[in-house]
Amino acid sequence: CRTASGGPLVCPPLRWGCVFSLGSCQGNSVERKIYIPLNKTAPCVRLLNATHQIGCQSSISGDTGVIHVVEKEEDLNWVLVDGPHPPYMILLDGNLFNRRVMLQLKGTSRVSGLAVAVSKPSPPQGFSPGLKCPNDGFGVYSKDYGPQFAHCNKTVWNPVGSGLSYEDFDFPIFLLEDANETQVIKQCYQDHNVPRDGSGPEYPLCAMQLFSHMHAVTSTVTCMRRSSLQSTFSINPEVVCDPLLDYNVWSTLQPINSSGKVDPKKEVIIVATRIDSHSFFWNIAPGAESAVSSFVTHLAAAEALHKASDVHLLQRNIMFTFFQGETFDYIGSSRMVYDMEKDKFPLRLDNIHSFVELNQVALRNDSILWMHTDPVSRMNESVEVQVRNLLDILSNSSMGANVTLQEAGYSQPLPPSSFQRFLRARHIPGVVLTDHKTAFQNRYYQSMYDTPENIRMQYPEGLSPEETLEYVTDTAKSLAEVATVVARALYRLAGGANNTSAIQADPKTVSRMLYGFLIKMNNSWFQSIIKPDIKAILGDVPQHYVAVSSPVNTTYLVQYVLANLTGTVVNLTKEECLNPEKTPSSEKENWETPPTRRHLLMPKGRGGVGKRIPLQ
Repeated sequence: CRTASGGPLVCPPLRWGCVFSLGSCQGNSVERKIYIPLNKTAPCVRLLNATHQIGCQSSISGDTGVIHVVEKEEDLNWVLVDGPHPPYMILLDGNLFNRRVMLQLKGTSRVSGLAVAVSKPSPPQGFSPGLKCPNDGFGVYSKDYGPQFAHCNKTVWNPVGSGLSYEDFDFPIFLLEDANETQVIKQCYQDHNVPRDGSGPEYPLCAMQLFSHMHAVTSTVTCMRRSSLQSTFSINPEVVCDPLLDYNVWSTLQPINSSGKVDPKKEVIIVATRIDSHSFFWNIAPGAESAVSSFVTHLAAAEALHKASDVHLLQRNIMFTFFQGETFDYIGSSRMVYDMEKDKFPLRLDNIHSFVELNQVALRNDSILWMHTDPVSRMNESVEVQVRNLLDILSNSSMGANVTLQEAGYSQPLPPSSFQRFLRARHIPGVVLTDHKTAFQNRYYQSMYDTPENIRMQYPEGLSPEETLEYVTDTAKSLAEVATVVARALYRLAGGANNTSAIQADPKTVSRMLYGFLIKMNNSWFQSIIKPDIKAILGDVPQHYVAVSSPVNTTYLVQYVLANLTGTVVNLTKEECLNPEKTPSSEKENWETPPTRRHLLMPKGRGGVGKRIPLQ
């Protein structure tokens, strides 16, 4: 038996009827009388690239086994050696969900599946199922370019990375998000399955079934070929795999001309950050430090810069860029570089004056923000002069702020960053700003524990949701200070000559964004800035997992927040908004329609959503 929608089930053994009313137990169905569905779970799913498959899946009808609770490593002996009733379904304590334990379970036929309980509080030793060298092989460093820096030879950026997300497991693994449901399973185990005096318990036993079957196997190439054959020869073709699809979001400080192309002589500064995160379990990716802290700071800097009175006079334009899909081999930035090279983007690589990237900025020690540059491209004298100017402007912009900018060092390579994908195309002066000089400060990179608590977000007890939305946390103040420094530096870099003291990021705006992107998307501020017909995207708990649905909630919301923070309210009807030729001349001066299928309004510049970025 299995549920129609798939997922885990607990099978109480001793009597017919609903022992625990966790799911829908109605009617006379035998299945409903035997099984108790677990409703708040997240599966580990199968992912493919050009050469490999990673992740997890069940057999086609699901996998079943006798439940055994593992709360310390010694409990594994019963599962791996002593237990008389294999295969076992393991309920694993979250603190034991590590590479050493998982490889033991992977190497035996006595395990049919795994349910992982969330560890609360987060594991103090840290937990990252990502790689020690994120996106290894897809950045700029290789045997032909800075070989001494390739494969993180100089710096191991994510030392706690276990690589679990990149292993292939042939049994299903689910996360149990609800502590009450975890307790239900434990109680069933205590009542029926606990070994007595070293001997196995007698039947009937409490069991569990996990169902997460996926048809995709081997590699992207194989899966695409199978899908193609299905569509060619089957009356009812079945798609056996889906590409990871989404959009990049971008906007410019100054308008782009009506041709949709930047003048070849116009210099543009790119400010970039990523908006996606990842974890071992599908759609459980809070990404507080790995993504949200950076793109919220980016948005706050964009707002502060747009408020400057003379931005329309600046010598250089600025493009605010938010890349999606960077977790998987820099999908978003790779697509943008490709389109620029093929002249399919308003901007060309030749237009890029410099590149500034925000990359994990919430966990600063002693208020230090580190400036990382590429030592290989700096060997070029012209690039070195421009990079030194960029570093000096950033350092000078921090004067009087509670932010100290320091250079990571000439011999230090770039951390994993979107900037690396641009450097693969050409030498561009650029800097990556982080809160770490070497290894990540983030001990929960690409994991379910990269939560608001990880970036020290704290609220007084007893606040209502509306009061929490408006409460300015210390984290918000800290990120607003970083945004202020970045905005002032961009102003100077673009040729601004006026005093920058008036350029100031708003901590209250940062607080609202942190609350919306990390705690509750369905809040009054987000409701006020998006179209009424898409309010369904405002779920309660935000996640920033790049997936096959497109666009994901994060992409939509970054798009609308960017428009709200940098736009100007104009008196237009919907018809005029969608048809520029019908716009009154008095309004055309500050408005033009960006080339997006959703017609995002970015009045002072030209912005939009980039092209779909499939994972190949």
